[in-house]
Amino acid sequence: MYSLKTESSFDASHFLTDYYGKCENLHGHRWRVVAYISQSYLGSEGTTKDMVMDFGVFKKRLRELTDELDHTFLVEEGSLMEKTIECLHEEGFTLSILPFRTTAENLAKYFFDRLAAQGVPVSQIEVYETPLNCAIYTRE
Repeated sequence: MYSLKTESSFDASHFLTDYYGKCENLHGHRWRVVAYISQSYLGSEGTTKDMVMDFGVFKKRLRELTDELDHTFLVEEGSLMEKTIECLHEEGFTLSILPFRTTAENLAKYFFDRLAAQGVPVSQIEVYETPLNCAIYTRE
């Protein structure tokens, strides 16, 4: 099996719904996303001959996804009242409304699924919300 790894990071705030502790309050992280791709063969022609994927393309795909969330407020869909959302928009805040609770585990699956949908042979995603703690989502 051949594998490549790249990483990117983004800064974003969030809070956890139905959580009783510090993380129920609005706070931020420097999220670090590490992506792994793997396949059993190498390309056979063109610019990707003898490669799993061009590193430049791999890095660009991950960075485009992290850039979408950079310096935004990650909000679980339905977790805030509509008038709160409207007020935040009126104040000029950039929100990323996501259809899941904004845990590191769910963000790992989110990045995995987004890369896979682009045809990237993703095998594992790690999402660090602190330098020492990460969630991992892998291909089954």
